Amino acid sequence: MNRIRALRKPREESYIDYSLIFIILFLLAFGLVMVYSTSSYEANLDLGDSSYYFRHQMVSTIIGLAAMMIVSYIPYRFIAKFAFPIYIAAAVLLILVIPFGKRINGAKRWIYIMGMSVQPAEVAKFAVIVFSAVLIIKLRKNLMSPKGYMTALAFPALYSLMVYGITKNLSSAIIIMGITVVMLFISTPGYRRYVIAALSLFALVAVVVLIIANSEHSSGMNYRFERVLAWLDPKAHSSGKGFQTLQALYAIGSGGIFGKGLGESMQKMGFIPEAQNDMIFSVICEELGLFGAIAVMLMFLLLIWRLMIIANNAPDMLGALLVIGVMGHISIQVILNIAVVTNTIPNTGITLPFISYGGSAVIIQLAEIGLALNVARNIGR
Repeated sequence: MNRIRALRKPREESYIDYSLIFIILFLLAFGLVMVYSTSSYEANLDLGDSSYYFRHQMVSTIIGLAAMMIVSYIPYRFIAKFAFPIYIAAAVLLILVIPFGKRINGAKRWIYIMGMSVQPAEVAKFAVIVFSAVLIIKLRKNLMSPKGYMTALAFPALYSLMVYGITKNLSSAIIIMGITVVMLFISTPGYRRYVIAALSLFALVAVVVLIIANSEHSSGMNYRFERVLAWLDPKAHSSGKGFQTLQALYAIGSGGIFGKGLGESMQKMGFIPEAQNDMIFSVICEELGLFGAIAVMLMFLLLIWRLMIIANNAPDMLGALLVIGVMGHISIQVILNIAVVTNTIPNTGITLPFISYGGSAVIIQLAEIGLALNVARNIGR
C-alpha cells in the first residue's frame, strides 16, 4: 500500500490570488452601497421604488461573479483559440445596434438579448483584450516592422470606428484603442514611437477642435465643442453642458476631509443628473470626504498592483498580455472617470469600474478579472 502511494504523482495545486479576490469583493460591495445611496432618492421619486437601481445592479453583480468563476476555470489558452470568433461576435453585436438598438437618454447604445439589456461597446473591450493578445503573439517577429505594428493597431482601430460611428460613444472608442496601445507598449522595446504617437495625437486633437469650432450651424454649435467650453468654464455654461460638472465640483468641495456621512449627500437629490452612473465618485467625495476618495483610489491602486504581480509571473507571454490588457482597461477607465469628475478633462461619460451603475459593464469587468485569475491559477505550472 505504501509503495502504491509513493508511486502516485503528487497533485499540482493551483495558485489562487486571494488578495485580488478580496479587493474585487470589497469594490463590488462598496459599489452596491454607493449605488443605493446615490440613486435611492431619484428612484423613489421617479419610479416609486428606492431600491430599483440597487436590485438591478445586484443581479448584474451576481451574474458577473458567476462569469468570473466560469472564465477563471476555462484555460486561457483554450479561450485564445476562439479569439477571432470572439472578435467577430462583438462586431456583430455592434452592428445589431443599428436596427435593434434601444435609445436611452438620447443615446442608442443598447440591445436586448433574452430580456437583458447589453451594451456591445463593453463586450468589445473584452474582445479586444483577447484578440490583441493573440495577434501580438502571432506578430511577435514582425511586430517591430511598420507593417506588423500597423496590423496590430488596425483591428482595434476598426472596433473604435464602429463604436464611435454606430453608438456615438467616444469614451469607449478611446478606451478600446488605449487598451491596445498599453499592450503594444509592453510588448515592444523603445519609447520613441510612443512619444511621436502622443505628439501626433495631440496635434490631431488640436486640429479636430479647430474644425469643430468652425463648424457651427444655425441650430447651434456642436455639442462636443460645447463640452470643451463647459470644461474650460463650467460656471459660464451652468445652464447647459457645464451643469453636471459644476454640481459634481460642488459635491466634492462640500465633502471636506471626512464627508457629510453615508447617505447625507445633497447634490444627489436632483442636482447631479444620473449620479449613480459616471458621477458617482463626486457623491463618494461628498458623503465620505477626501478620506473616502483616497481610500477608493488606494483600492484601485492595490488592484492594479495585484494585476501587475500576476502579469510578471505569468507562465507565458500570452497570459501576461491578457492580464496587461485587463490592467490597461481598468486603469484607463479609473483615471478618465476621476479626471472627468474633477473637471481635469472634458466630460466624456465614463463610468467608475465595479462601482458605477451599469449591468453590462460590471459583468464584462468581472469576466476580465476571471481571465486574470485564470492566468494566476497557472503560475508555477
